[in-house]
Amino acid sequence: MTGAHLVTKKSANKMWGGRFSASPADVMEEINASIDFDKVLSPQDIRGSKAHAAMLAQQGIITKSDAREITKGLDKVAEEIAAGKFKYSRALEDVHMNIENRLRELIGPAAGRLHTARSRNDQVATDFRLYVRDKIDGFAGALLALQQALVEKAEAHADTVMPGFTHLQPAQPVTFGHHLLAYVEMFGRDRSRFGDARARLNESPLGSAALAGTSFPIDRKQTAVALDFDRPMANSLDGVSDRDFILETLATASICAMHLSRLAEELVIWSTPQFGFIVLSDRFSTGSSIMPQKRNPDAAELTRAKIGRIAGAFQSLLMVMKGLPLAYSKDMQEDKEVAFDALAHMHTALAAMTGMISDLEPVPETMRAAAGRGYSTATDLADWLVRELKLPFRDAHHVTGQIVKMAEDQGLELEKLPLAEMQKAEPKITKAVFTVLSVENSVKSRKSFGGTAPQNVRKMARAWLKRLEKDLEKV
Repeated sequence: MTGAHLVTKKSANKMWGGRFSASPADVMEEINASIDFDKVLSPQDIRGSKAHAAMLAQQGIITKSDAREITKGLDKVAEEIAAGKFKYSRALEDVHMNIENRLRELIGPAAGRLHTARSRNDQVATDFRLYVRDKIDGFAGALLALQQALVEKAEAHADTVMPGFTHLQPAQPVTFGHHLLAYVEMFGRDRSRFGDARARLNESPLGSAALAGTSFPIDRKQTAVALDFDRPMANSLDGVSDRDFILETLATASICAMHLSRLAEELVIWSTPQFGFIVLSDRFSTGSSIMPQKRNPDAAELTRAKIGRIAGAFQSLLMVMKGLPLAYSKDMQEDKEVAFDALAHMHTALAAMTGMISDLEPVPETMRAAAGRGYSTATDLADWLVRELKLPFRDAHHVTGQIVKMAEDQGLELEKLPLAEMQKAEPKITKAVFTVLSVENSVKSRKSFGGTAPQNVRKMARAWLKRLEKDLEKV
């Protein structure tokens, strides 16, 4: 089919003025329209337009009477959107033209003055920054809630012994509280990264116009202040073409989702009958349509999977932007759909994880039994040989290996191996060695800063609770 056959018989598109003598082909509407997804920017678009109208009136570019009518009309549009009564049209392409068209229906010709000294290029860049900033603020609160749930659970289980793993093999005993506090640290870094991204995005592109600025005597500082930006962006080309702010936010979200995925993976493993370390609540589990005994950790599994969507969105937008010359290209319309999807799933994953952590119940006796298997106090034995017998660590490591082999051959845990057997490997060993071979004594001995000793865990948990309380006051 030729291009001529695709052209409709409708009149020229009024949005683009008199330059075009025919409307776009039907398939052009399909590929070009963004209203199906960018309508979520409606609150930000209205906020930006009200700030722009106020500035135009202040600068004498439009009358104050027109500005009042525009503001009143935009408030009416906002009410219709909030009530679900606003009718979006694909023929009007995007959220900006839908709102402007309805504004014209409500207040007449004055609506046409709103777009003075502004382009859809700087308009969408402003809306998108406002939207992403709002999402980051939401993530800050959600991460604080997750950290608080983790810290409270950690403090309650500062003494609950569990195996620590490397290579998913038993390594050394730790406490459940210490393990949970590791994720508190991770999510603290995520919160910091989101804060950094917010600080960098908080500049206003409004007033950059299409790409070169405007000849009208606008006051970009006024609109920046009105929209709670720190300052206007310094270069109009950068103002309309920059998408670093969403790339950085998606990169940060990808790291955060990776942390969520790691924790979700552990919840999945720990909740299996083979481990039995925790019980997830019914609120975050599902059953099977055929196997009545099943309790599936679906919330954890779905949280684990979110990293694919979120990191995929980052890669998708990176590929969109990598070859674009300055300034704006229509390719950049592809920045929103993946971003909206990723940020929505980020919010869901944080909420789901917070709920799972708050509700889960550890099984201390199972954790304790597992911590004692696999010769997890072997390092404590080696340290004792160094500390008490003054053996070089490499020699102590070798002796400990021999003792572990003896215990393994006899089917005994280290603390059950007779002293006489140990003395075959090192005659100087005394019965005092048994003070370090229990898992409880092992974790108690790890008092170095950042170590797993219960007293450390309680101290760190309390410090985190105070810090989180202060941070919550700022949200």
